Amino acid sequence: MSRELLVTNALPYANGAIHLGHLVGYIQADIWVRYQRMLGRTVHYICADDTHGTPVMLSAEAAGITPEQLIERMHREHARDFAGFHVQFDNYHTTHSPENKTLVEQIYRQLRAKDLIATRTIEQFYDPVKEMFLPDRFIKGECPKCGAQDQYGDSCEVCGATYAPTDLKNPYSTVSRATPIRKTSEHFFFKLTACAQYLREWTGAAGRLQPEALNKMKEWLGEPGEEKLADWDISRDAPYFGFEIPDAPGKYFYVWLDAPVGYLASFRQYCERRGMDFDAFLRSPDTEMVHFIGKDILYFHALFWPAVLHSAGMKVPAAVWANGFLTVNGAKMSKSRGTFITAKSYLDLGLNPEWLRYYYAARLGASMEDIDLNLGDFVARVNSDLVGKYVNIASRTAGFINTMFAGRLANELPVVDPGPYLHPSPFHGLVTRPGFNPRDIFDRFKNEGIAIAQAYQDRDFAHAMRLAMWLADIANRYIDDRKPWMLAKDKASRRELHGVCSVALNLFRLLTIYLKPVLPVLAKNVETLLQIPNLRWEDDKSLLLDHHISSYKHLLTRIDPKQITAMTEANKQTLSPPPTISGPASTPTTSPGAKAASAAAAAPAGPATIGIEDFAKIDLRIARIVEADHVEGADKLLRFKLDLGPLGTRQVFAGIKSAYDPQSLVGKLVVAVANLAPRKMRFGESQGMVVAASGEGPGIFLLSPDAGAEPGMKVK
Repeated sequence: MSRELLVTNALPYANGAIHLGHLVGYIQADIWVRYQRMLGRTVHYICADDTHGTPVMLSAEAAGITPEQLIERMHREHARDFAGFHVQFDNYHTTHSPENKTLVEQIYRQLRAKDLIATRTIEQFYDPVKEMFLPDRFIKGECPKCGAQDQYGDSCEVCGATYAPTDLKNPYSTVSRATPIRKTSEHFFFKLTACAQYLREWTGAAGRLQPEALNKMKEWLGEPGEEKLADWDISRDAPYFGFEIPDAPGKYFYVWLDAPVGYLASFRQYCERRGMDFDAFLRSPDTEMVHFIGKDILYFHALFWPAVLHSAGMKVPAAVWANGFLTVNGAKMSKSRGTFITAKSYLDLGLNPEWLRYYYAARLGASMEDIDLNLGDFVARVNSDLVGKYVNIASRTAGFINTMFAGRLANELPVVDPGPYLHPSPFHGLVTRPGFNPRDIFDRFKNEGIAIAQAYQDRDFAHAMRLAMWLADIANRYIDDRKPWMLAKDKASRRELHGVCSVALNLFRLLTIYLKPVLPVLAKNVETLLQIPNLRWEDDKSLLLDHHISSYKHLLTRIDPKQITAMTEANKQTLSPPPTISGPASTPTTSPGAKAASAAAAAPAGPATIGIEDFAKIDLRIARIVEADHVEGADKLLRFKLDLGPLGTRQVFAGIKSAYDPQSLVGKLVVAVANLAPRKMRFGESQGMVVAASGEGPGIFLLSPDAGAEPGMKVK
């Protein structure tokens, strides 16, 4: 890849702090960008805050400030947190900007000129207290299919049914707790259905999407003649914080239309600041746009966004790459357990951001698979890999060069006889034994750089880290074999000592090149130690001889487990109902205390308590998923064949299609309700239920038992 690149990250929403889950995608993209730049490629790395929409408007009202004041404050906080984790954007802007307003209106007019905008009258729920139409996620009620309470206005997380918000039983507004009324309004629609064939071609291009994402696109698009796309509602009614649609007073662009345009708006501001030609970049066939996003927003980026850009005659993305969600200690992040960890709290407690960058890199592959931040493994892996293996190479040898050889590496290396002793490793390399020729191992380090480079290019950082740590093991084995601390006691062995330590530091230099995209600050300190201004991937990788180095200084500390305990304690919160906003939009806000009291009084009662005898009626069993596949014609369901041991096999449907690729679940142990009455569905009979967790935010998470559990075991 030699083309000039525009790389973006998903825009963080200006309604909350950056947390460790967010950082997965930003660290992933930053590592990839740094690698590209180490190759000498031109990369423009761009991001912005996503600032429009109902949640921002309501949050600002609850805080007694304007939306503009809220997004300005959040912009400062987000920029601070990204910088704290060495995520180095070239430009970090906001979607509430004149550049974005101009571009959104320009795109809208182009779509309208091509007859791709339609107006339709639709019926929606309206909050009579707040005097506003309610988005689906601001409406809750009883599922019209199974009766489950507190389900959102678009789908049931218990039975997996999908429906219109107006189908809910006993609906209520999550903003005011009022019962919504039905009201009609004229809305603007982008004719997404007219783009189906183009989207099949765009999504099918090699390398544009990950295989799992491509499969998801095929489901959402459907086969030719069996179109599943629907035209896209791109408007919202006042009151709404956003850009007003031209020639349509009281109508605003839906946030998901103007948010991705924010990538281009931020880039335009960057171009103007640097004297670059924004339009020429977008027209050039030698430039590419690459998006790093979370898998929860794949639908918008791989369907709506390319369709809008193509229809408006603009450059479309060369690639859209999605990362999975983050769990902590195998579970969804939890405020009560202290595992909903903000970026600020991590940094404020003095934890090194490069510890987390390395751990994420060691877990990140090229797929959309979720990753787990196991805090115990985090401590062990960082201490073992970075301190015990990588930094250990320099700490064991640089001191001898400083004190015994005036800080200068050897000008030649002694040839050690007999020749190399090699045998295969898990990575098809070599493992050393006493008596090998040091040049052989140095050459192997250079050769492995090719595989590490490919892993970086493919975003398979976990493989790159495994290879790097395997090389670190070889370097440490070499030091153990040659025992420089013993050679230092014998004046006759000084020449050999000089050569051994010089080889070790040369190996350390190559490892630093391979780890620099992940550990930029540590690499900078190594550059100071080795007196090499800027390590680059394509540097001359011949042996560095007769070269002066600086005095060795401590490079990295170990993680103290007490720091992790302090972090989780600092992030524990008492979960109480959030304040709600009451009264019409023109009513002044009340004090925070009054709001909280009002919210507590208005909130629905919590679930009724039950006795142990009631719980005992539920037969929870360990089950193994032996088959998993999509359900033709179902938007949210997957079909499972479960092995429940002595209870036999069961067919179960689950509404988790948005969260999991079915093939990744085969063989997984789950918890199932074994005595649920069978239910006839349009797709077949469901003979139980798998247990999953979900919350106010996006994501559905299957519950998995620890290793050792067997199908059929009772959960009690």
